[in-house]
Amino acid sequence: MTTPKTQKEDKGRPRRLELPPHEGDELSVVDMHTGGEPLRIILSGYPEVKGDTLLSKRRYIKQHLDHLRRMLMFEPRGHYEMYGALLVDSEMDEADLGVLFMHNEGYSTMCGHAIIALGRFAVDYKLVKELQSPETQVTIHCPCGLVKAFVEYSDGKTGGVRFLSVPAFVFATDATVTVEGFGDVVVDISYGGAFYAFVNAQRFGLDVTKSSTRDLVDAATAVTKAVKSQVKLCHPVSDDLAFIYGTILTDGKDAYSSDPTANLCVFAEAQVDRSPTGSGVTARVALQYHKGLIQLNQSRTFANSATGSVFTGKAVEETKCGDFQAVVVEVAGRAFYTGVSHFVHEAGDQLSDGFLLK
Repeated sequence: MTTPKTQKEDKGRPRRLELPPHEGDELSVVDMHTGGEPLRIILSGYPEVKGDTLLSKRRYIKQHLDHLRRMLMFEPRGHYEMYGALLVDSEMDEADLGVLFMHNEGYSTMCGHAIIALGRFAVDYKLVKELQSPETQVTIHCPCGLVKAFVEYSDGKTGGVRFLSVPAFVFATDATVTVEGFGDVVVDISYGGAFYAFVNAQRFGLDVTKSSTRDLVDAATAVTKAVKSQVKLCHPVSDDLAFIYGTILTDGKDAYSSDPTANLCVFAEAQVDRSPTGSGVTARVALQYHKGLIQLNQSRTFANSATGSVFTGKAVEETKCGDFQAVVVEVAGRAFYTGVSHFVHEAGDQLSDGFLLK
């Protein structure tokens, strides 16, 4: 029988290990999750990200620094479903911080689960000008625009976070695309900082709460591919925003109800969101409002069909985005810390640049 080590026996063991001597770059991160969806916040280790605007910075890291995305998102430091946020300077004076989002395929324009985590992080790490109770505002410049987060703050502790979206709008309803393996499928396309296609999972003989994740992913991925090839998207602000980010399969319960409605988002390269998807909830609320299924300030609860984690969402204000009728959507959830890490890129490691196993 083994016995626990005594305090004396543990005395010589360092409580925090320093990195051993090595040749290569180091990167520091804080890891969090929102509703089960990971967020790796990159604190240091990136060289200067050049560009006069946040969108130009996004183009720069795609062209010149993508090896660092692969290093931090891919194995052996990350995994197929990892998500990241790189803090950068913003050209907007009102922004407390700028952020570039990354995942297994590349770089997103908006990420709601990341905003919820970053809001709490910014308050805890004192990246805001003024801490206020019961809520501290954090203005975050995303590639899609300015997003205002409001973080519960009392007695030095942070809690839940809500944010106000960029203008969210419906691009198309009842659009027919030909989906490989399923024939003609009718989809709605809505924007919540990124474009998503929405389909009731029952169209594929699936149930978002009961069917296997593999079957749901296959169906959603097939829809995304069809929309990419058959629908030309546009955005009034920038062509950089005009791409389909993923497909959200729903339970079809779009009419207003106090009961939760479930969905599953498959984005990027068949990456599965563990949370209800903040930008997806934004787009889905805009879609429900556009169809007259909810009214302003009618809050709904959205659940991730795989983890059961929930966000709330509601349309709070009518607005415009170019010629599109749009709404500002409020989304709320909670984020939690999972760790702090220092990663190294050691010379001579043939796998150090990262790899993925699907």
